[in-house]
Amino acid sequence: MRSVWSGNLAFGLVSIPVKLGSAVSSHKISFRQVHDADQGRVRYQKTCELDDEVLQSEDIGRAFETPDDELVEVTDADLKALPLPTAKTIEISGFLDLAAIDAVQLDTPYFLAPGSPAADKPYVLMREALVRSGKAAVGKFAMRNSEHLALIRPRDDVLVLQTLRWPDELNSPADAAPKGRVSISDNELRLADTLIDALGEADLDSYHDEYAEAVQALVTAKLEGAELPAPGGEDRGGKVVDLMAALQASVEQATGGGGGGRGGEEAAGGDAAGGETAGGEATVTELTAKSRKKAPAGKAAAKKGAAKTAAKGAAKGAAKTSGRSATAKKTAAKQPAKKTARRRTG
Repeated sequence: MRSVWSGNLAFGLVSIPVKLGSAVSSHKISFRQVHDADQGRVRYQKTCELDDEVLQSEDIGRAFETPDDELVEVTDADLKALPLPTAKTIEISGFLDLAAIDAVQLDTPYFLAPGSPAADKPYVLMREALVRSGKAAVGKFAMRNSEHLALIRPRDDVLVLQTLRWPDELNSPADAAPKGRVSISDNELRLADTLIDALGEADLDSYHDEYAEAVQALVTAKLEGAELPAPGGEDRGGKVVDLMAALQASVEQATGGGGGGRGGEEAAGGDAAGGETAGGEATVTELTAKSRKKAPAGKAAAKKGAAKTAAKGAAKGAAKTSGRSATAKKTAAKQPAKKTARRRTG
């Protein structure tokens, strides 16, 4: 494991030599910028804005810019001499349940490893204590010219340190929330619950980066002079005409029920309200074979019955509502006629 930081993990009066190494790697496809005319590589050079001199890394320092545009030089020696105990120590100051951490606050994960053989025993003690308590440790440490809030938790035989965003770095979600009043019916909620149950638990190990594979296939085809891969994907957009019908069709497709959205249209009745919100149109499309995860045969068969039961319940409820409305209209239409007939008889 390549170390990116080394120091001590301070747990009360126990000090454990540790080192940090990246817990993740990326398979992101990287492209080079080239000149279209001759395919020459495009390179960036750092220049001084005063004399246009091209600079090397050893010629470049750092400075802090004040609000009135004054530059204050800050050297590496200045930063190393900062009176921060967290420069070489991860100070644990408390513990909390993992459920109390907002996922939005989680940042970069690292493996926290013993810094020497002598650190193995206190390291394992710390790991086992966290396992028994069911909690994670919270502390601070400084790395790469910044102080970080950190969460330390056990994972298998190691400790994982995950940096956290500071609470005041989290933006308010208010601007992202739907505006205006949105009405959701009980039938719509029941069908959404059925769809969630039918799709089942997600197996993260079964997902893979199809974009990277497609780019690699494209590059290989170009190198070999072969036919380029056919365009893929589909337009997933579409105006919602009937939210209940779309939910019903999704449930039937997820459970292998087939039959399209006809049953959903009948179940919808007057419950389509809430499909659109102020400020724009929502889009719902049927699930495709690629985008949905099929449940095992036995599980799908069991859920298929549950899905049909829920769908029938929704349809029955809508039908009753429609029936009551029709009866009321007929009664209202007949009443004036009866009164007229009585007057004529009198």
